[in-house]
Parts: sequence; structure tokens; C-alpha cells
Amino acid sequence: MRCTHTLRAALSLLVAAIAVMSIVGIRLAAQAPVDEVIRTADINVRGLKRSDFPKMVRLADNVYVYSALQQRTDIEMEFTTNNLVVVTPDGVLVADAQINDADTRQLLAAIAKVTPQPVRFVVIGSDHNDHTGGNGAFSSMTTFIAHPTSKAVLEQRNRTSTATIPVPTELVADKKTLTLGGTEVQILFLGRAHTGGDLSVYLPRENILFMSETYFNRLFPSLYGGYPTEWVAAVKKAEAMNAAVYVPGHGFIDSPRVLRQELTSFRGSLEKVVAEGYRLRAAGVPLQRASRSAILGEFGYWTRAAQNLPEALGRVYAEAAGELK
Repeated sequence: MRCTHTLRAALSLLVAAIAVMSIVGIRLAAQAPVDEVIRTADINVRGLKRSDFPKMVRLADNVYVYSALQQRTDIEMEFTTNNLVVVTPDGVLVADAQINDADTRQLLAAIAKVTPQPVRFVVIGSDHNDHTGGNGAFSSMTTFIAHPTSKAVLEQRNRTSTATIPVPTELVADKKTLTLGGTEVQILFLGRAHTGGDLSVYLPRENILFMSETYFNRLFPSLYGGYPTEWVAAVKKAEAMNAAVYVPGHGFIDSPRVLRQELTSFRGSLEKVVAEGYRLRAAGVPLQRASRSAILGEFGYWTRAAQNLPEALGRVYAEAAGELK
């Protein structure tokens, strides 16, 4: 009888323990964010729809990221383009525009929902058209800030295009600090990366770094006009800042922990492209065959890897030949 009672008591304790573990497991599963499971820049793999965008994501008090899908015919895969929005009592600072005036007006409408303050400053993080094509939608009272190289690029574009893009009137060759409504904003040139004049925006109080096209979240590096080895160095400078939140110019706005991890992964993708480009060129592989010979490992599965690789290797080959100035 004693053995029977002891066995029953043990079974009761085991059942209770399993029940507690199940409850804890359910709670942990419920708390696990989706971005811990699905890491991609592809909206379809994320299970998202076009109707889920655009969206405004709050990062801190009065600091937001606006994410929109660009409806483009020159690429076969959609991904997000992000803008930093800093709201202060003395006006708003925005980093980057969207690809055209219509899309940028949607950005302005989203800003108007969180503040009546006007946009006073626009920082041109990337001078490429998908980040500057909508600059004309901003008020004529808006001050545009850019790197000198980006200013020259925009001036040249105005000379060869029917559309006129506002020319930046304030330039940042290294670092500029603004104080807007009590908020300190640092505009930084971390080095040539995706363009010759990439600028980042750092908020020291919030410890948030918006990197524009210096950082893509799970998008394979696009080296259209980029500087491969210098881009790696620019990302390393950003990592050394130990920001609480790293904001990409393209890709999803995940949790701060995931964004930090993915910045390191993005640097790894750049380093892989650089290493493969130098290896293949040294082995005498013609550029036309380099894409088929590159060993990319995990990065070969990233969004737009097949589309971006040929041009990326072309830039690495040019760098190795001393042709990038």
C-alpha cells in the first residue's frame, strides 16, 4: 500500500510539473517576436502584403521610421525604403525622401498625423534617385543637407534631366551637429559606401543611428557606384559606435537586437563579395563568368542576391585594378 501511495504521489508531482512547464512554454512562445524566426527582406516570405505598407514605426519619444514599398518597374522584387523622422517643438528633421513626389507626399501625410510641425531639414543620406526623387515634395522653406559629392551628383542630374531636384544648401564633409528644439542631431560621413557621399544621422540622447544605404537589412549588397572595401570600413565605424538601434535604409525595421545582429551580417556579406571578387580575379576568372564561380555561402540566399551579384563583383574587380577613384 505504501508503495502504491508513493507512486501515486510521484505521478501527481510529475503531472503538475509538466503542466507548469507547458504553461511557461506557451507564454514564451507567445512572447517570441516574429523577427526572431523570419529574417528576410522579402515581403512574401515575411507573410506580408502591399496593403501592410506604408507604416510608421516609433523608435523612441518623437523618433520614428517611415517604411514604404516602392512600386517600381525596373526591379522584379519589392522591398522597403525607410526614412528617419525626428519630431521637435521647433520643427521636423527627415532623413531621405522616397522615390517620387507622390510617395514622398504620403511620407509627409504620415508625419502630419504625429505632429503639426513643418519639416525644416532633410538630410540626403543617399543621392540615388530612390532616396531623392521625391525631394520636390518638400516645402520651399526646407533646408537640404548633403555631402559635397552628393551635391555635385544632384547638380549633374539636374543638368541632364527634365525634373529638377532641390540643390542642397548645407554641406557635411565629415560631421555637423544640429540642435533642433532641444534635440541634438549629428550628421556623419562614415566613409564612402553605397555612394560617394553617404551620410548617416545619429541621435546621441536616444543612441539611434540611421544609416541610409550604408546598411541594408537582409538585402544583398548593391554596389551600383559603390566602394567595396571602403563600405566595409564604414560599417565597422558604425558598429564601433555601439548604438542602441541601427536603422537600415532598406529592409524591415526589426527589434534593436536583430537590427544590430543583421548589421554585422550585412558587413559579412560585403566582406564575402570583396573576398570572392579578389579571389576570382587573381585566379584569372573573367568577370563575365565570375558570378557563376562565386562561393557565397548563406549570403547566396539573401533577397536579390542573384540580381545584385554581377554588378557587385564588377566593382570589386574595378577596385582591385585600381580603377575606382
